[in-house]
Amino acid sequence: MEAIRQEIARTVRRILLERFGEAPERVAVEYPPQPGMGDLASPVAFEMARRLRRAPRDIARELAAAFPPLPGVAGVASGGAGYLNVSLDRAAAARALAREVASPAPPSDGEKIIVEHTNINPNKAAHIGHLRNAVLGDTLARCLRFSGRRVEVQNYIDDTGVQVADLVIGFRDILRGGVEEAKAVGDRFDQFCWDLYARVTEMYTAFPEKLALRPPVLKALEEGHGEIAALGAYLTRRIVNCHLDTMARIGVRYDLLPWERDVLAFRFWETTFALLKERRAITLVAEGERQGCWVMALEGRRFADLKEGEKILVRSDGTVTYVGKDIAYQMWKFGLLPADFRYEPFRDEPDGHRVWTTTRRPGASPRPAFGGGARVYNVIDVRQAYLQAIVVEGLRSLGHREQAERSTHFSYEMVALTPKSAETLGLPLNEEDRGRPYLEMSGRRGLGIKADDLLDALEKEALREVTWRAPDLDPREAAALGRDIAVGALRYLMIKYTRNKVLAFDFDEALSFEGESGPYLQYAVVRARGIFEKMAAAGGPDEAEAARLARAAEFNLPAGEGAEEHWALLMQIARFRETVAQALETLELSQIAKYAFALAQKFNSFYHKYPVMKEPDARWKTARVVLTHLFLAQMRHAFALMGIPVPARM
Repeated sequence: MEAIRQEIARTVRRILLERFGEAPERVAVEYPPQPGMGDLASPVAFEMARRLRRAPRDIARELAAAFPPLPGVAGVASGGAGYLNVSLDRAAAARALAREVASPAPPSDGEKIIVEHTNINPNKAAHIGHLRNAVLGDTLARCLRFSGRRVEVQNYIDDTGVQVADLVIGFRDILRGGVEEAKAVGDRFDQFCWDLYARVTEMYTAFPEKLALRPPVLKALEEGHGEIAALGAYLTRRIVNCHLDTMARIGVRYDLLPWERDVLAFRFWETTFALLKERRAITLVAEGERQGCWVMALEGRRFADLKEGEKILVRSDGTVTYVGKDIAYQMWKFGLLPADFRYEPFRDEPDGHRVWTTTRRPGASPRPAFGGGARVYNVIDVRQAYLQAIVVEGLRSLGHREQAERSTHFSYEMVALTPKSAETLGLPLNEEDRGRPYLEMSGRRGLGIKADDLLDALEKEALREVTWRAPDLDPREAAALGRDIAVGALRYLMIKYTRNKVLAFDFDEALSFEGESGPYLQYAVVRARGIFEKMAAAGGPDEAEAARLARAAEFNLPAGEGAEEHWALLMQIARFRETVAQALETLELSQIAKYAFALAQKFNSFYHKYPVMKEPDARWKTARVVLTHLFLAQMRHAFALMGIPVPARM
């Protein structure tokens, strides 16, 4: 189907060039919003009307009259105020769609795209907000790969920041311990550190003078030697392993873990710092509160709300701010620095995927080529928009305007909890809290939920539903099914809301088997698969036979309402690749979730009206077998992009 659309677009463009001597670089060929407007339509006549100063309707008529015979196209006509409406050869379209859903992703276009996401401070367990970041970043990477892009997924580890310094202070000054004492801590190390970090915060509140412990620890972490650095390195590496375990539960994985300490050790910042000074993009403050700081001047509308008009990149004590190091890291990601990291394996996942890490050791060989991306997506919440804009300004000030344009902040809003879900997770609420539509997470108020705790609770609730529906199910099978449903519930909920909307997590909404939810989609897919299992058991076509029938489909149904409903379902199935393309163009991944839900609804409604196995007429039955196969194959594609498992049963 996508090939037919592309051929129609090329043909229209060729006709425009031949008849009018000009044409848009890209001719849009769309799915019409309503039946009766063709199977595909192009609004190109409206664009050409402005150029040629002719009525769109006249241009559309001329295009339709000049349109040559084309495989897969039954007819072309002008319609409305100037649309070019295309009717498809239904048999050819069905066969084309069957080939499309069976084909792998198109070959890579050669350009590497870097997607950086998750980026949890390695000082304690991941929380529920990190799950939205990871799900969105992972889904973005999956969609890019599905569209033929070469993708490298990075998870940047800020191991020299304030949060890690405070954790080191917790071990050293509260627990009076070091590396050996940290090694003695048992399982759930990240959760142990969650509680210890809270104790450090309480210590600062009770004894503000203890904040003086931070600067020397920060400096020791940046310099990377001595007992403090050794303790920091052990703590952060162990916690990062915990984070990877958490994300593996929801199907998220990474190619490379770049560590902030290595950005400093390989002199990325020093190189970038010298370039910034050389281009006079930064200045040294000679007096006042910022004396001794290196700052970047910020101008233009992007920074209109910044009172001081500049941003500190290097503090007066010589330590580098987050944004300074991030400019250097962004330079490396685009391949704009003369130096590179060294690399070694960090760990191998159960499926064989190897996660690599930067290292100050000699490194491993052979190894993949990292960095040097043509485009970079930084998946970071909307509160970081200002700092991300400064990173882009840093690239621009260094003369890398093209890379600045190809540096994208994929922003999203925070995750909150509905009051009912907060109580389900054991958070104490007052009457005012219970009256709120949602509760923002706040460490100061004690409103913080660990990601693993949320996943545990989801699995528990899903298992309860599974055992209620199938009380005789083997416990191990029930547990596996509960995990699949929990992951599907979580990932769908994280994707279905537009990214600029606060996500109020609600257990009932996430786990509902009715309505717009992951379990509803999983149920639709399992039921479609069950149709083939039942048909095969009765001697009819299984999935493999259905795929063969689809590749040879005639789709020659008798004219009438029933045929049009069958065709409408096929056309809905055909819109998946277009939906993915639109989601990538707008960076609104919720379109994929909405598409999958709408398609599941349409199939369920269709199936109730037009059963497959009980249909006596061979033509109708074959058409429904083909449609069920196409639906199931396309939904599996959608599940693969959203990271939703297909359960063994429901």
